[in-house]
Amino acid sequence: MRRLQHLRPARGAVKQTSRLGRGRGTGTGGTSGKGHKGQKARGSIQPWFEGGQMPIQRRMSHKGFNNARFARNYQVINVCHLSRFSAESVVTPDDMKKAGLISSRFRPVKILGKGELDKVLTVCAHSFSSKAVEIIKSAGGTVEVLE
Repeated sequence: MRRLQHLRPARGAVKQTSRLGRGRGTGTGGTSGKGHKGQKARGSIQPWFEGGQMPIQRRMSHKGFNNARFARNYQVINVCHLSRFSAESVVTPDDMKKAGLISSRFRPVKILGKGELDKVLTVCAHSFSSKAVEIIKSAGGTVEVLE
């Protein structure tokens, strides 16, 4: 019965590593298979080394800060588009999505003050311009800011 300690790899499966720089009789003595002199015959070279030329990581500029990653991207709706909803109704982002005014109900919505509004509406959105609040309240409606 075979035991774990007696297992050996198959013949020819394991190749011995060549011993570099151990005399001429080994076939890899002298220059150890690296040729004669030169940069590659000596120590290691970093993969990013460009032969004395200014390296790419130093040629590329990296300055400043851009707030685009952290900016809040609102879906914008003007007050004039809210007139399509029935009077005395509560307008939420879900209703705006069903009406086709916004593309996603998960992104924040901002109401801007372009146009007129002649209906009493309760408008729920994430942000409002001051003119939009003025127009909605002058029509008799209310404004609710969502978190």
